[in-house]
Amino acid sequence: MNTAATPKAQVPDIAAQITFAMRTMGISPIPRNYELFYEAYIGANPALTRELAALGSRATQEDLDAIGEQYFRNHTRVFETAHSKIVAELDGLLRLLRQEQNSLESYNKLLGETYSRINTKSTASADILRNAINILTEATGNTMAHGEKTVESVSQKSQEMDDVRKELDEYKRIANTDSLTRLANRRAFDDRLASLYAHSANPALTALILIDIDHFKKINDTYGHPVGDKILATVATVIRANVRKDTFVARTGGEEFALIVNGNTPDEVNMICERIRIALETTPFKNSKTGVNYGPVTISLGYSMAGDCEDPGELYSKSDIALYCAKNTGRNRTRFFEEGMKKDFSKSWLIYKR
Repeated sequence: MNTAATPKAQVPDIAAQITFAMRTMGISPIPRNYELFYEAYIGANPALTRELAALGSRATQEDLDAIGEQYFRNHTRVFETAHSKIVAELDGLLRLLRQEQNSLESYNKLLGETYSRINTKSTASADILRNAINILTEATGNTMAHGEKTVESVSQKSQEMDDVRKELDEYKRIANTDSLTRLANRRAFDDRLASLYAHSANPALTALILIDIDHFKKINDTYGHPVGDKILATVATVIRANVRKDTFVARTGGEEFALIVNGNTPDEVNMICERIRIALETTPFKNSKTGVNYGPVTISLGYSMAGDCEDPGELYSKSDIALYCAKNTGRNRTRFFEEGMKKDFSKSWLIYKR
């Protein structure tokens, strides 16, 4: 697995880990550099990770920007386009509002002049009223027409800005989706996990389930990565099919998945885990053309309850330890975190063989 589970006091958040790594390498902690290291940290793009590692401690800002241009060109283009559109629409709105202000000021000035004329005693009353009515009628009609055009223009520009917002929302959805499995990715998972403790009350009936495919490296080595990718996609489909629609499901690493389940007791969460595990164990993984059988494919699961933890780091750590115990005691099983598991835990588990 890519993640490290350590005692709670030693569990830094992801942002702190990334910032520390950047400072250690002497890299400026600016947003575009942080994005590079975030992608490398979560392992979503192995090629990017290798290129960053190859720079070592000699990385210059030019080197980093070149990598960013290579891997995040679309990211930059999307935001630059959205920024340009929003700036243009806001500039147009300001011009409309200034024109509306000038129109109202002119109308107000005309009212004042008309009032002065009415008070003038040198002109016949009938002529004064006739002229005043004609002037005010025309001015009022023009002002109202101008106002209607302004309202129409503001409505149009508001719609255009809403379209930009929808584009950004769609981009965010794509950026938070794993392209292979169509599940949420590690970035989306980190955001969701952090939000669990955003309010003062602990989510007592919320569980974090971590899943790891057993012996997945052997599958890749034996049959190749294309087969491994198909198996990952199938595993994702089976997981998704065996949980409620409102369950958050993410692919958090190579062969790692995470579920955030709301509204269930520990025993009920165990039933969910077992349903997924058995469904996968009994799913045929076979090449329909060659007849080659890739299965059985099994998974190990570990989970803990958010109500038993003080923060996202502790919740993840406990679920990770439970997953380690499931792997270390035979695989293809579910384990719920218990305090006694900590005595069996050490950093050496990070290099256990799958």
